[in-house]
Amino acid sequence: MRIEAIISEIEPLGSPRTKKCYMSEGAVEPLFGMTIKALKPIAKKLMTREDCQQVAYDLFDTGNYDLMYLAGMIVNPDEMSEAKYHDWISKSYFYMISDFIVSICLSEASMAEAVSDQWIQSGVDVRMSAGYLTYCWRLASLKDTFFSKEKLESILSVIEKRIHTQPNRTRYAMYYFVYNVGVSFLPLHKEALEIAKSIGTITVFDAKGQEQSYHAQAAIEKEVDRGRLGF
Repeated sequence: MRIEAIISEIEPLGSPRTKKCYMSEGAVEPLFGMTIKALKPIAKKLMTREDCQQVAYDLFDTGNYDLMYLAGMIVNPDEMSEAKYHDWISKSYFYMISDFIVSICLSEASMAEAVSDQWIQSGVDVRMSAGYLTYCWRLASLKDTFFSKEKLESILSVIEKRIHTQPNRTRYAMYYFVYNVGVSFLPLHKEALEIAKSIGTITVFDAKGQEQSYHAQAAIEKEVDRGRLGF
């Protein structure tokens, strides 16, 4: 009954406007339209439970976008097995789950790079995107000493060669990887900036089918001008 009790508490707090917004990005029923702000006190309460980890798994398995997001807020990333991460990414039916729930959780786990490397090699857009973004979240939150310069350099080289031929979300995630290395990882700042110049402008399509353009060089140089390089 634990999930039913949580659902009965959350469902009345949903917002039709927020629900419509999520659905415009690709979410499908079931969902309630909960804002992150509204989920925070519920997450805080659930995290005090001894069975919090299992509750997180049960919430994610509902397929309800709001409950899946809540699961990501309360789960302990390092207590998740590799099999569970693969299970979660297999249930991620659109980018807001894969890129902003699953990859963020994975980025905080000790197995982060091992699992994300598998996803990057998968050839599946939603998995490749989540794999690259796992690195992005780590680059933005961990010191340079946590990373292998050679490995990041190797990934940059692959991105330079392949970015313009990759699927939509992967293309964006690759761009964001170059940006994050250029801004957050000082040992490869110059190299990332050169690769950003080489790549030039990339275009991706949002959930509404509208074309969006991104240029890593301009984005990195903007942070340079702001004096915001480094961890």
